[in-house]
Amino acid sequence: MRHLDLLAPVLSDTLAPLAQRIDSEARFPREVLRALGDAGLLGLVSASSVGGMGLGLAEAAQVVSRIAQSCPSTAMVVCMHYCATAVIEQLGDTPVRQAIAQGKHLSTLAFSEADSRSHFWAPTGTARGDGDGVVLDARKSWVTSAFEADSYVWSSKPLAAEGASTLWLVDAKADGLSQPGHFDGLGLRGNASTPITAKGVRLRAGDRLGEDGKGFDTMMGAVLPWFTTLSAACSVGLMEGALSRAIGHVGQTRHLHLDSSLADLPTIRAYLARARIKTDMAQALLDDTVAAIGAGRPDTMLRVLEVKAAAAETALEVTDIAMRVCGGAAFRKEAGIERLFRDARASSVMAPTSDVLYDFIGKAITGLPLF
Repeated sequence: MRHLDLLAPVLSDTLAPLAQRIDSEARFPREVLRALGDAGLLGLVSASSVGGMGLGLAEAAQVVSRIAQSCPSTAMVVCMHYCATAVIEQLGDTPVRQAIAQGKHLSTLAFSEADSRSHFWAPTGTARGDGDGVVLDARKSWVTSAFEADSYVWSSKPLAAEGASTLWLVDAKADGLSQPGHFDGLGLRGNASTPITAKGVRLRAGDRLGEDGKGFDTMMGAVLPWFTTLSAACSVGLMEGALSRAIGHVGQTRHLHLDSSLADLPTIRAYLARARIKTDMAQALLDDTVAAIGAGRPDTMLRVLEVKAAAAETALEVTDIAMRVCGGAAFRKEAGIERLFRDARASSVMAPTSDVLYDFIGKAITGLPLF
């Protein structure tokens, strides 16, 4: 797999030395993103016709998962970039598609808003015509790579048409964009996820992505499958990272007076076995979700709704087990386990939250409309 061969030196040479600093300093992983761009991996899902690798969701999930084993903050930045790229590939202009393919342009999603919270599909921010252009006003609540990305795939109320939303490609350097505050959170500290306020941001009419009022269709048909799948891939990679660290610790830590390791204890092995099973179950659901999307199976939407919630909640369990079996050693920063434990807390409360997804899944299996 050429994309994984290209990824390996980025992980070992650039990401591994920086992962702890990215967390401790809440430091955006610019060097890693530059290395990924140089390797062609920011253009992984860009079409070959514009210079990209022409690969798809399955390969994107592999890349995000591998990155998350070392640094979930970086994995989430890449996750959001691939989600935005999926929209831009369908609806964007050739120059920006080429820039992404060349690794020179980082994009992200700007959907969630302060007034509609985790209901990301229902923007309250507005778009209005002004001469031959458009003016945006909004309070976006959480934008990954805020003021680090080059563009935002941005949602607003429709300009004039009926419908829930309209999508735009917004230049991150546009006048009228401001950052109300910086992110200093529990986990995913390096992904520059902050609010963005837009006041009188002027766009060209040609910056619209798709038809006016059709943003919801793109959100459900393109963004939701990519986001839930790649978010799950991040959770699965995080689990693998925590589990491998825990296994390494218990195998190396010895009771000298007993001449035995922690791995010799049946209780420790049982905890690790549970974590291994749970991680493998999440990976199996992730693989089946990718297969369902690729084949257009009748259960595709159910899998799309299930995969993020299942992986997010399982990551909480697996990282808790890793902390438990490693004891006091897991609390040390250099072990990397407590960082993954903190990072795992994010996905379950990231829109659509696990609770929102549970409601959608319940509606789906009882024959009720989702919206």
